[in-house]
Amino acid sequence: MIMTTTSTVEGYTVTDYRGIVVGEAIMGANVVRDFFAGITDIIGGRSGAYESKLQDARDTAMAELEHRAQAQGANAVIGIDLDYEVVGDSMLMVSVSGTAVILA
Repeated sequence: MIMTTTSTVEGYTVTDYRGIVVGEAIMGANVVRDFFAGITDIIGGRSGAYESKLQDARDTAMAELEHRAQAQGANAVIGIDLDYEVVGDSMLMVSVSGTAVILA
């Protein structure tokens, strides 16, 4: 399935709009990861533990988006927007939305 942030796909024509589709993922971070991320904040550098968790959440949300588009009979999702939020003290949320379409 073609999935893009753009509203058009070069070489293709949108022949039908199937509606807005959304995928979400909320992932909890644990106390040990929080502790080591705090140390990384103090001494500098990147937090590999959080980056990995964020990647997992993004992959889950994108897979959900694709599944919902397929359920609507689409072969592509255009205009994808990714949003990242922190929920509570240690929950990471990724929300992905776009328009399910049929390309020809």
